[in-house]
Formats: sequence, C-alpha cells, structure tokens
Amino acid sequence: MHFDHAGIATDDAEGLTSLFCTLFDAPLVHEESFDGMTVRFLDLGNGYFELLEPEEDGTIARYLDRNGPGIHHLAVATEDIEGALETAHENGIEPIDEEPRSGAWGHEVAFLHPKSTGGALIEFVEHG
Repeated sequence: MHFDHAGIATDDAEGLTSLFCTLFDAPLVHEESFDGMTVRFLDLGNGYFELLEPEEDGTIARYLDRNGPGIHHLAVATEDIEGALETAHENGIEPIDEEPRSGAWGHEVAFLHPKSTGGALIEFVEHG
C-alpha cells in the first residue's frame, strides 16, 4: 500500500484549485461531479489533493457545516481492497463500508470509521 491522496472539504474548489496549482505547481488532472459534489484531483507527483465541494446536501455539506473547510480524509491505495478490508476487520477496525463501492475517477473505495483509526477517516482505494 501507499499514500494516494488527501481529501479536502471546501466550499470553493475553484479558488482552492487556483491557489494550489500556483502554490505547489500541482496541475488539475481530473474533475467530475460525483455523489452530490464536485471532485477535483491535483497531482502533487507523489499523490493527490482531492478537493471536495458540495453541490447539494450530503456528506461533504454536513462535514463543512460541522467542521468548516479542511482535511476530510486520507486515502491509501491498495491492489486488493477486499483483502485490505479483511485485514482491517481482523484487527478490530470498524468499517463504514462493509464492501467496496464505486468512488470518484472510477475507483473502488471503502472507508474505515475514524473512531477505530485514531480519529482519522481512512479510505482504501483500488485503482481500476
């Protein structure tokens, strides 16, 4: 496994994209509307920033209401997402997703509950 991306909740993905493209020389490499939000991936060379802006009420809108803008989750890439979920289960980690589901960019994803991972929302992602 290796670090894949940090998901950042924002109410201004366009503005944050402009800032990060300039500040980190990180080009925008993918953008889509997905699951009630705009998702933008900026390539840092060794991972991505995933900018998440809500288009409607949903997970990210509720996160912003509760916490304001900031890091929403950290994602780790795996070649075997089902095996990663099984390892998490064997180690007493509570999943949010019992089974992988479709995520942004056509990847399979599964989230682990922050109460089991030291307060961090962790995402497994399998590129497909």
